[in-house]
Amino acid sequence: MSTENLPQNPAARPRKPRVAVVFGGRSSEHGISTVTAGAVLGAIDRTKYDVLPIGITRDGRWVLTADEPERMAITDRRTPEVLDVAESSEGGVVLPVDPANREVVYSEPGAVPKALGEVDVVFPVLHGPFGEDGTLQGLLELSGVPYVGSGVLASAVGQDKDYMKRVFISFGLKVGPYLVIRPREWQRDESAARRRIVDFAGEHGWPLFVKPARAGSSIGITKVDGLAGLDEAIAEAQRHDPKILVEAALTGREIECGVLEFEDGPRASVPAEIPPPSAHAYYDFDAKYIDSTPGVVPAPLTDEQTAEIQRLAVEAFEAASCEGLVRADFFLTEDGEFVINEINTLPGFTPISMYPKMWEASGIGYAELVDRLVQAALRRPTGLR
Repeated sequence: MSTENLPQNPAARPRKPRVAVVFGGRSSEHGISTVTAGAVLGAIDRTKYDVLPIGITRDGRWVLTADEPERMAITDRRTPEVLDVAESSEGGVVLPVDPANREVVYSEPGAVPKALGEVDVVFPVLHGPFGEDGTLQGLLELSGVPYVGSGVLASAVGQDKDYMKRVFISFGLKVGPYLVIRPREWQRDESAARRRIVDFAGEHGWPLFVKPARAGSSIGITKVDGLAGLDEAIAEAQRHDPKILVEAALTGREIECGVLEFEDGPRASVPAEIPPPSAHAYYDFDAKYIDSTPGVVPAPLTDEQTAEIQRLAVEAFEAASCEGLVRADFFLTEDGEFVINEINTLPGFTPISMYPKMWEASGIGYAELVDRLVQAALRRPTGLR
């Protein structure tokens, strides 16, 4: 591979902060992460920052990619892959592990490794395990490199819907009825684990939602209307995560709210409502990203309801010790109560995603939102804080 187009040593020109946009990853959300990266790369201010796009392949290899956002879009109902934009099928990128040295190195078999210059901040747009769940955040903490978004603990809590709900309950936030089946329980006695789910359905009624405990973008989720579909739903969830979550269906409106970290602390956006998609059983992956079911922004709520969900969204942000950004998802039940479903510490960030749309309606456009997140990361030190 020619190194002619690789980023050059920043010492040769006036120093701008260098932002590494890291995307792709080993989770089932690899494709939508790549779409998000394209949007961020297209929006980031090149007069203000140097940008280094780094992809992580599905098998976990870190690669240098083309800085071509237009190649990272959904086409013909297909999400892109990191390998679609990788500069080389064999080259690899290595981040520093020494806090005193932030220089990124690129190497290929049989070639002398090339220094790509220092990275000042990482903008991770990875979704799901092995990126959004605290693993990448831990690596960056060890490396001493600032990064956009929440730290190790908040990222892990935000990824694991079981412990997320436990944290919310401990802080007095209301959650819906749920059940967790852990892998050891399933391995020890499948029949007993299945009976727990059936008993849960007997108490709370059908339908149930069976989902991976540590996944996002509605991947691996099945709405189950009765016993006949239960085993297939369990198998689908376990295909993405051996730990599964079973939730009772809540009757009510789906309302979301964005939280963004400002200099003086977190603030909430105007909320949005997700109407029931006409062509889908619920707001699944295809409804979100392929068919682009539109949300209603701002949500048609009373002033009191808007103030309440904004308060609860910030409270959830603080409860999980989040930083940078969060999308908080709620149900507004028929009796007028907000029940929190989950938070996303690295929410969908494509131009059609609800998080940027809510902030756009709040007066902060996509490019400014990207800039605010980078600036917040640059202000925040790594390590204990």
